[in-house]
Amino acid sequence: MSLDLSAKKATSIKLFNFSAPAMRAFHMSWLAFFVCFFAWFACAPLMPVIAGEFHLTKDQIANINIAAVAITILVRLIVGPLCDKYGPRKTYTTLLLLGSIPVFGVASANNYESFLFLRLLIGAIGASFVITQYHTSIMFAPNVVGTANATSAGWGNAGGGATQALMPLLLSALVMFGVEQAMGWRIALIVPGVMMVIVGLLYWKFTQDCPQGDFKELRAQGFAAGSDKKGGIAILMHAARNYRVWILFCSYAACFGIEIFMHNIIAMYYVEHFSFGLKEAGLAAGVFGLLALFARALGGILSDKVALKKGLDGRTKVLFALILGEGLFLMLFSQMNGPVLAILVMTVFALFTHMACGATYALVPFIDREALGGVAGIIGAGGNVGAVVAGFLLKGMLDIQTCLMVLGGLVVIAASSVMLIRFSVEHKEKEQRLFEQAILERGSEQNSAA
Repeated sequence: MSLDLSAKKATSIKLFNFSAPAMRAFHMSWLAFFVCFFAWFACAPLMPVIAGEFHLTKDQIANINIAAVAITILVRLIVGPLCDKYGPRKTYTTLLLLGSIPVFGVASANNYESFLFLRLLIGAIGASFVITQYHTSIMFAPNVVGTANATSAGWGNAGGGATQALMPLLLSALVMFGVEQAMGWRIALIVPGVMMVIVGLLYWKFTQDCPQGDFKELRAQGFAAGSDKKGGIAILMHAARNYRVWILFCSYAACFGIEIFMHNIIAMYYVEHFSFGLKEAGLAAGVFGLLALFARALGGILSDKVALKKGLDGRTKVLFALILGEGLFLMLFSQMNGPVLAILVMTVFALFTHMACGATYALVPFIDREALGGVAGIIGAGGNVGAVVAGFLLKGMLDIQTCLMVLGGLVVIAASSVMLIRFSVEHKEKEQRLFEQAILERGSEQNSAA
């Protein structure tokens, strides 16, 4: 791949410009993210069928839900520094191809133990989010990076909603054509594995690490690329010394952690609490995830707009307001006993949740530019820590309504912590200069085009 040393970060998002490296990275990263999330949660809407076949207890189902998100914590911590070291192109391609193996494998599970183990391994592909955010952060300028991060993550995140709606329909179609249900869910689970392999090959072919080219070639020419820290541990430790990283770790646990917890339990909740059928529960659960198509982007756009006048402090206030709204509506959702009102309140709760996720990663690129992969990895891991905590809380209570109420209260507390984020005058001035420079570059590009 040829190098273009004069290339700069994109100052605008031109959705249909596939010739620009930034836009190819944007489209391929959200597509890879979508496919990974589709595969990650493909089992969740089929759990009523799988639970029946394997005669799973509520405790065993809780263990499976925890396993599905537990290993992602470790892998997210690892892939961030790997992006800094080897570049997002190599890292994403490897994750997609290796991650497809347990996705194919889960279709052959024949008991609780093998299913639990394979769900644990599948959780590794949840680290896709960190690579997506890294790739868009490195490709887009400060004036649009919040929107780029939130939109790519939102479209990718919708894979979790799409799988809730589509997997039960795919199973129903297979049964309609004469396939036994016990074999049907296994065939259905092969589909996401095939999708991952195809997208992995496309990612390698159509993307590059940064606007100038791939890290390996740039370093061979003597140019700095990625992090100048010697190894992954050094990158991670550099990021870990920043207290803002840990506050955003908690805030992401409160929004994305709740999101993936809901992906795992929401279909079964509608089946058990409202006596929905598998298809109806899948469609209701799908609403929660598919809102990410635009709601995440909305959180990023809002953050970028407020930043025009209020700078980094404005981004922080936006994040606080969104997480607070999420917590309040989660508590309200937990008290709904009618299906129609439950779906309506869930929709508002989902909007706040997805927007908060978008606003979190609209702030991430401004925390520490010297260790972006480490910052993105630690904060991304926070999301899965939140999901694991929620899973253990449910396991301890075994009463989903009480669990959701408690989680809502914890989210409100996490929202309060966001207001503790402070930036030095020097840091804000530096970021403001970069922001204004990006706006000027965008203006000159538009004038040249005219």
